[in-house]
Amino acid sequence: MKKFLLTFGLAGLIFFGSNHGALAASNIYKVKSGDSLYRIAKIHKITINNLKQWNKLKSDIIHPNQKLKVSKVASSKPVKKAKASKSQSKKLKVVKTFTVEATAYTANCRRCSGRTATGLNLKKNPNLKVISVDPRVIKLGTKVYVEGYGYAIAADTGGAIKGKKIDVFVPSNKKAIQWGRKNVKIKILR
Repeated sequence: MKKFLLTFGLAGLIFFGSNHGALAASNIYKVKSGDSLYRIAKIHKITINNLKQWNKLKSDIIHPNQKLKVSKVASSKPVKKAKASKSQSKKLKVVKTFTVEATAYTANCRRCSGRTATGLNLKKNPNLKVISVDPRVIKLGTKVYVEGYGYAIAADTGGAIKGKKIDVFVPSNKKAIQWGRKNVKIKILR
């Protein structure tokens, strides 16, 4: 199922993603509304880790009009360090709000690879704010605000995540149990 979704998502990127905001004759990409690190990395055939490292990003949250390096070649203009400040977060527009059933998960279990559907390594980045979603309800790569959890990115899927259900990523089993199962409001951001 994940292979089907990934193939379907890549086909969509090729079909809809012809104008991907790269500045003319440069290695800089200007972020557009709805972009995600996953989408930008796929378009430029680079890894999310390289994209984050080259731009000194500490999270997966990016903002419209932000300029990102998309290759190792030095650019003529310096790229500003991305910070998820309150003022930038306020620039994001809420496009939809609804209630979902939320549970929590961790990458620290037997048989857990720690890799999300979008390729993030949660074992190496235990403080990332990631949610697992049904891509038919919330598209992978979407920025969200989850009541009681904070700003996050929809970067994973799960077998039990169908319809208006989400799983929030937490760094430990203890925190997953503390989260439990609850109904929360989620805001879809652009």
